[in-house]
Amino acid sequence: MKTIIIAAASVAMFATGAMAQEGTASGMAGGAATGAIVGGPVGAAVGGVAGAVIGSAIDPPPEQVVTYVREQPVPAQPVMVQQEVVVGQPLPQTVVLTPVPEAPQYAYTYVNERRVIVNPQDYTVVQVLD
Repeated sequence: MKTIIIAAASVAMFATGAMAQEGTASGMAGGAATGAIVGGPVGAAVGGVAGAVIGSAIDPPPEQVVTYVREQPVPAQPVMVQQEVVVGQPLPQTVVLTPVPEAPQYAYTYVNERRVIVNPQDYTVVQVLD
């Protein structure tokens, strides 16, 4: 039984790697399907968890975006939010974002004394710069 679970997790992780950009939901579905084929119901459960983890991975922005954001001046009025700023989690919609001119799929802000690169469509944190 232990071998089936390990095999199911390994196959699920390998098979859902290509789905990493599609998000947690599709990663979980793909992992569960692969796990079910290899290990039945237990494999489906293990594969679903592994696929969700892989599917939630976020690719870091290109170095040009990081450099641009680092070169921008820090605003005079700092923005503070109650929640911890974490990659993969959204910022509150009240936070003002500034678009990156050469890469409109990214925006940035300065929150909790940290520069943060964000997906402007859903306010998801892509990278936190120290």
